[in-house]
Amino acid sequence: MLEATKPQNSPEGAPLNPALAAESRIARVAVTVFPLLVVAAGIAGYLLPGTFKPMGTAVPYLLGIIMFCMGLTLTPPDFAAVAKRPWAVALGIVAHYVIMPGAGWLIAQALNLEPELAVGLILVGCAPSGTASNVMAFLAKGDVALSVAVASVSTLIAPIVTPLLVLFLAGSYLNIDAGGMVVDILNTVLLPVVAGLLARLFLKKLVDKVLPALPWASAVVISLIVAIVVAGSASKIVAAGGIVFLAVVLHNGFGLGLGYLAGKLGRLDDKARRALAFEVGMQNSGLAATLATAHFSPLAALPSAVFSLWHNISGAIVAAWLARRPLQDTPAPQ
Repeated sequence: MLEATKPQNSPEGAPLNPALAAESRIARVAVTVFPLLVVAAGIAGYLLPGTFKPMGTAVPYLLGIIMFCMGLTLTPPDFAAVAKRPWAVALGIVAHYVIMPGAGWLIAQALNLEPELAVGLILVGCAPSGTASNVMAFLAKGDVALSVAVASVSTLIAPIVTPLLVLFLAGSYLNIDAGGMVVDILNTVLLPVVAGLLARLFLKKLVDKVLPALPWASAVVISLIVAIVVAGSASKIVAAGGIVFLAVVLHNGFGLGLGYLAGKLGRLDDKARRALAFEVGMQNSGLAATLATAHFSPLAALPSAVFSLWHNISGAIVAAWLARRPLQDTPAPQ
């Protein structure tokens, strides 16, 4: 998972010290290479469906690995940030779970998506924050501490919030097993995250040694999930690929733009607004793909696979653009 680097901001206008400069280089390489890995994985899944499709049963376990890595990156100060800035974190959580689910439903309606694709798009919108959002916030000179806090809380409450939102917004398309989703998210998200947290607390020295490798390990695992998902719907990609790509681009674009706007309406400073743009616009598409595959069909998981690719490309582009813009000084009520 790209956020495993947990980069921290340097004071505005001050040069990065050598350690932060190294983290910045690692982050930039990661967000450059990761989309390429996902593209390669998608092509491999499409061309070699017989190789990857049988691995479908492994997707929940692969997601568990990613979420365990996330747990390894979390520290007590990450949660202390929630108590210190309740308004900003609460605004980020509400914006995330209102904007993206609502946008997914509206886009599915506007494009008249077939039921499986509509549910898949809505499911992406109801997932918690994406696994690369923290790094994008860092590259955009945003508020990394706020980004980590929102991502952590959105993930921890996902077992309850995600199934309820999917049931409410997608229940008219297909039958939704909300109870089954709760159990799946507990098993594939919450338990691995908690296990990672405990490992970080009790095996700190060992974890510190493996932290630099986590972004790359997670990138490979996410890419493998994409290959499996694409292989499962390879026969329908040619027919559905264009409309799915359009839906995903619109969905992600609304999230990035409205996430920044939510921070502005909430009178947060520009660093916080930049962080919220990525926390709202980038989704845990690996979780969405896992749930779609388990509860619906491989076709329903296709929006998640496309989102995995696109939100990292768009996130890197937006982060680079924001990084070149001077920060605006705006008081931020906490």
